[in-house]
Amino acid sequence: MIVASVLIPLPVPEAFDYEVPEGMEVRRGDQVAVPLGPRLLRGVVAEVRETTGSNRRLKAVAGVLDDPRLPGRTVDFVEWAARWTLSPPGEMAAAALKGLRAPRPRPERRVRRVGERVPARPTPARTAVLEALGQRALPGPELARAAGVSSGVVRGLVDEGVLEVVEIAAVAAFDPPDPDHAPAGLNPDQAAAAEAIAAATARGGFAPFLLDGVTGSGKTEAYLEAAARTLKADPAAQVLILLPEIALTQALIERITDRFGAAPAEWHSGVAPPRRRRVWEAVAAGRCNIVVGARSALFLPYANLRLLVVDEEHDGSFKQEEGLVYHGRDLAVARARIEAATVVLASATPSLETLWNVRHGRYGWLRLEARHGAAVLPRISLLDLRQAPPDPQTWLSQPLREAIGETLARGEQTLLFLNRRGYAPVVLCRACGHRMTAPDTDSWLVEHRYTGRLVCHLTGFTMARPKHCPSCGAEESLVPVGPGVERVEEEVRQLFPEARTAVFSSDTAPDAKSARALIQTMAEGGIDILVATQAAAKGHNFPHLTLVGVVDADLGLRGGDLRAAERTFQLLTQATGRAGRADKPGRAILQTWTPEHPVLQALAAGDRDAFVEAEMAEREAASLPPWGRLAAIILSGENAAAVDKVARELAGSIPNAERLEVYGPADAPLALVRGRRRKRLLVRADRDVDLQAFLRAWLARVKAPASVRLNVDVDPYSFL
Repeated sequence: MIVASVLIPLPVPEAFDYEVPEGMEVRRGDQVAVPLGPRLLRGVVAEVRETTGSNRRLKAVAGVLDDPRLPGRTVDFVEWAARWTLSPPGEMAAAALKGLRAPRPRPERRVRRVGERVPARPTPARTAVLEALGQRALPGPELARAAGVSSGVVRGLVDEGVLEVVEIAAVAAFDPPDPDHAPAGLNPDQAAAAEAIAAATARGGFAPFLLDGVTGSGKTEAYLEAAARTLKADPAAQVLILLPEIALTQALIERITDRFGAAPAEWHSGVAPPRRRRVWEAVAAGRCNIVVGARSALFLPYANLRLLVVDEEHDGSFKQEEGLVYHGRDLAVARARIEAATVVLASATPSLETLWNVRHGRYGWLRLEARHGAAVLPRISLLDLRQAPPDPQTWLSQPLREAIGETLARGEQTLLFLNRRGYAPVVLCRACGHRMTAPDTDSWLVEHRYTGRLVCHLTGFTMARPKHCPSCGAEESLVPVGPGVERVEEEVRQLFPEARTAVFSSDTAPDAKSARALIQTMAEGGIDILVATQAAAKGHNFPHLTLVGVVDADLGLRGGDLRAAERTFQLLTQATGRAGRADKPGRAILQTWTPEHPVLQALAAGDRDAFVEAEMAEREAASLPPWGRLAAIILSGENAAAVDKVARELAGSIPNAERLEVYGPADAPLALVRGRRRKRLLVRADRDVDLQAFLRAWLARVKAPASVRLNVDVDPYSFL
C-alpha cells in the first residue's frame, strides 16, 4: 500500500495519512484533495511511503489538484518553520498556498489574421490595421491604437472574416530584469560589499551576511548591485527583498525598476488577490526573478532562490504576533540555509541577536561607515527639559521652537518625531479620576481629535467622545492627558501658521497609496513641518530635511521591556538619520528629562559600539537573548476560573530540566483583551538547551479545554 502524509490547514500537530489509490501518481509537494468528514480539503503532500499495511483503515486521496507542485525545499522550509515555532504544520503549509485563493485570470481575447484573407474593400484604415498586426495576435483595443484607427475598423474586419478572435490563456510571468540596464556608481565600501555578496551567491551554499551601514550610506545600492551580478551570472536566479512596512515597497520598486529596466513582483496584504495569484504562479514557474514584499513572501514557492535580503532587519514589524507567530528575519535565515542561498541582513542599527552572530563568526560583516556622496551624519544634541521646560500645556521647548523657526527661514524642512498616535494617549475625568478604557479590554482609549472619537489601538474599538463621565456622570469633565502627534501638530500650527504642516501616522496614511502620496509630497518639498510617528523613521529619503526634533526621547525607555533600551536606540537613530541626507548638513534635537541616560548619551556621542557593549553585558549577566533564549505561553479565555485552572496545571507539570527556568503563571500586563482573561508563563533557557523539545514535552502533559486558548511564542518580542 502507498501512503501519503498530507498537511491540511487544521490546528493539529502532524500530517494526516491517506491511502494513494492504485494508478494515481502522488509526489512530495503535490497539492491534493483529501476527505475529512463530509468535506474535501486542499492539502500538501509531505511524504509518500510504501507500507505493508495499517492497523486502521485509511481514507483515500480524492485526487491530485491541477496546481503547481510545491518545490521540495519549500516543503522542507514549511516543516522546519512549524517545528521551530511549535505551530501546526498544516496551517504553516496553508501560508505557502495563500496566493492560490483567487481564481485564475480569465483568458485574454486577442485578434489575429485568418490565413491570407484580404478585405473585399481595402480602405487605408483597414490596410493600416493589417500592417500593424502582421503575424501577431493582439488585443483589439491595442491593435486599434497601434494602427491609429477606431475600434470599429477592427470589428469590421472580424465580421468580414479577415480577422478572428482567439482566447489566449494568461501566462503568469514578469519581464526579466536587465543587470546591465543602469548600474549605479558605487564608492569603494559599497563595491566591496556588493562583490562579497555576489561572490557568495556564485559559490553556492548557505552564506549569511550583515550589511551594516550608517543611515544614508547606500545599503540599497550595494545589495541591488549584488543582485545584478547574481542575475548576470545566473539569469534564472530569484531574489527576495523583505521590507518591514508596506509603505516602503513603492520607493524600492521604483528604484529596482530604474536599475533593471523591469518592475519586480510585489507581495503583501495590500496586493489584490488576482495579482497575488499571478505572482505565486510566476514564482513557482521560475518566471519571476525579483520579489519585493512583506514577511509572508518567505512562503512563496521559489524555483531557484539564490539571494534573500532583509532590509531594516532590526525592525520589530518582522515579528508576526497574530495567527502564526514567527519572526521574519529568523525564518529568512532558515529559508536561505534550506535553499543553500545567500542572505543579507541590512541595517544601520542591527539587532543584538544579529551582532552576536557576527561576533561569533556565524555571519559575515560588511560595513559602510560613511554616508554616500557629500552627505554627512547629523549633529545630535540633547535638550534637558529640566533646564528649558515647555510652557504649561505645550510640548515644544523654546530652544526647539527657535530651531524650527531658523529652519523655516532657510527654506528647509523639519521633522518632529513622537511615536504616539492620535491627540492624547489618555483621557480621564478631572472630577473622579476615571480613565477611559475599551470595553472588555484593559487598554486605554486614545483621543483622536480629527475624528472626534476615542480609539483602542489594540482591538480597534472606537466610540464618540462622551459628554459625561461614565463613572461619576460629571458633565464636560473628560480631559486629554499627554501629547500625541495630532496635539503636537495643533501646537505647531499655532506657532507657525504660515508653515505647511502635516501628520504622518497610520491614522493619516492608513494604506500604501496614501502613504506614498504623503512621502512624495514631503520629498518634493511640499511640506515644511512633518509631525510623525515611526512611520517616517524607516528608510525614507527627504532631501530638504535638515532638522529632526524628538518631542519625547524618554518615551520608549519607560517600562520593563527586555528590549526597551535597544528599541529606543534603534528608533531614535533611524529618526534622526532622516536629517541631512543630501548636500545640506542636518541636526537633531532630542528633548529629554533624563539626558544622563546611557542610551541618550550614546546617541549624542554617535557611539553605537559603547551602547552595544553595555547592553550586551547586561544581557549576558542575566542570560537573556542573545545569550539565552525565551519562550512565552499565553493562556486566554472568557472564563477566568478555567484559565486559572489550566495555568495551575501547567505550573504543576513542568518537566525537570537543567539550565532552564519557568516564571509564572501571572496575569499578562494586558490581562483582559476582547473579553478574554489572559495569563502568561515565561521560559528562559541557555542557548544550548533544546527549548522546543522542552516545550513539546511540557505541553503534552496538559490538555487545555476548548474554552481556553493556548498560544506559544518562541523568542517573544512583545510582553503585553
